[in-house]
Amino acid sequence: MEIRLLRYFIAVANHQSISAAAKYLHLSQPTLSRQLSDLESELGTPLFIRGNRKITLTTEGLFLLTKAKEIVRLVDKTEANFNQPTEIISGEIYIGGGETEAIRFIAEALKDLIQKHPDVQFHLYSGNADDIADKLDSGLLDFGIVIEPTDKQKYDFLQLPATDTWGVLMRKDSPLAKKEFIQPTDLIDKPLLISRQTTVDNEMTGWFGQDVKSLNIAGTYNLLYNAAIMVEEDLGYALCLDKLINTSGNSNLCFKPLNPRLKANLNIIWKKHQVFSHAAIKFLEQIRDNIEKCNRTE
Repeated sequence: MEIRLLRYFIAVANHQSISAAAKYLHLSQPTLSRQLSDLESELGTPLFIRGNRKITLTTEGLFLLTKAKEIVRLVDKTEANFNQPTEIISGEIYIGGGETEAIRFIAEALKDLIQKHPDVQFHLYSGNADDIADKLDSGLLDFGIVIEPTDKQKYDFLQLPATDTWGVLMRKDSPLAKKEFIQPTDLIDKPLLISRQTTVDNEMTGWFGQDVKSLNIAGTYNLLYNAAIMVEEDLGYALCLDKLINTSGNSNLCFKPLNPRLKANLNIIWKKHQVFSHAAIKFLEQIRDNIEKCNRTE
């Protein structure tokens, strides 16, 4: 399967029209139609439902679209980092992470790096630890910011000089809002919203002293912003990290830490034996320098 054909396929899927895609690709319509037919023959399945006004994707076409975009992004990422003058540090850095205050440390390192090498560009991806690991493993990300523990067999890592505090996001008119901190017995019968991240389940199982899945799980979330809206609409209590949702001023929400305290250390991770671009190497050097500075000031 040629990359060129995948680019053609993505263009048709985006435009929902062979004629519009052909114009965008600077191809004749018959040429593009033939190329798409060849792709369907190669895969042995129809990818499009050809209507009078627009083209839609079959189930197989939707699956291919997701994979094709990942493949093309990986090819573009690889080519961009090879096609750079060796005397100039430039290129792209791909970083993934969940919602955490520690991203400020990453932002400071990027700012320091770009001041020295202004041709470096960065790309951020938000997701939980499982999402980040998948994209690291497939080569779509250079680095990931994740909560400990880290799989030390698969990844190299540095511990960041930052910790997050676990607690509960709730409405200010909740009965639990009057408490200074939240204990396991406070939540046993409450509807809970928890992260889908597998390592969080393990941490919470230890804190509760019982399997999280045995609790009253009202729902799960990937990133906290939408979950906070569910909390505001009184659908449950969200187990989450502090400082991610604004609970000051006119907010209807408040955050209460857990007791016993549950802290989350954070690591920046990358695949073992990873071959980095010049930009990624410099970024990692900057992270190390900034960590050393933080350690010296403590």
